[in-house]
Amino acid sequence: MTSRLLMPVRTVRTARTEGAEASAREVPGSTRPTPILDLEHPLVTALVARVLRESEARGAVTDRARLQVAHGILVTAVRPVYSVEDRRRVSRTLRLGRGSCSQRMAVLEAVARSLGVETRVRGLLVDGTFWYPRFPKLRAFVPEEVLLAWPEFRLAGAAGTSTAGAGAAGTGAAGAAWVPIAELFTGLAPGGHGGGFTNAGAETLFEAVARTAVDWDAPAACAGSAPCDLSAHLRTDLGRFSSRDELFDLHGQTLCRPARTLAEPVLGRWSAGAAA
Repeated sequence: MTSRLLMPVRTVRTARTEGAEASAREVPGSTRPTPILDLEHPLVTALVARVLRESEARGAVTDRARLQVAHGILVTAVRPVYSVEDRRRVSRTLRLGRGSCSQRMAVLEAVARSLGVETRVRGLLVDGTFWYPRFPKLRAFVPEEVLLAWPEFRLAGAAGTSTAGAGAAGTGAAGAAWVPIAELFTGLAPGGHGGGFTNAGAETLFEAVARTAVDWDAPAACAGSAPCDLSAHLRTDLGRFSSRDELFDLHGQTLCRPARTLAEPVLGRWSAGAAA
């Protein structure tokens, strides 16, 4: 019952080929600002200052610990909604005080880059049925596939653990490694606390990564029916990109522009978990 009518034209064969090529090579990240990650905006610099203050108060001295603090701040400061504008500037998300999972992940990337931590994203085409629990009465309007920019952070002293692609766990100087957002919070059991992520109710992916393991690749510890295994929902791995801007430049957003224009005034204010 998913729909392709509201989606941009995307050639699946081309996407798969490009994704395979991108996964096979090491993709650099960056700490530079981009049109989406507008690091120099006063709202972004104010957020970074708050992260540093709260990190100092909590004794969070590593980049991983500071990003965990930033994540906790964003959970409470930016209300989860179903906004469909993935290219929205981070500063606008902060000004509105609400954002989708993708938009809030972008804010976390902006904080990381401001702290000198390189970031990049992995492009994932996720089956639209994954969002059925959130829109039980609107399934006919759910896109056939959703483009997800899944952030990765280059952290010193970290061991890359993702299994997808040669570029996932590459280490460099000082033992730095790429860590997906789902692995920022270490020591989580596959089922987490209270079960795995179901994409239903008020909890979104952005909140879930701090509570339970989330994996799109079905590693041994999470394979099969384990709650953290989301691999069955992954249609195409598009590979890695130096920024989410680069990903959206090449593959577009989930919805075409006319659909986004019509949907954003409603979905951009619709709280995640509200009845559909």
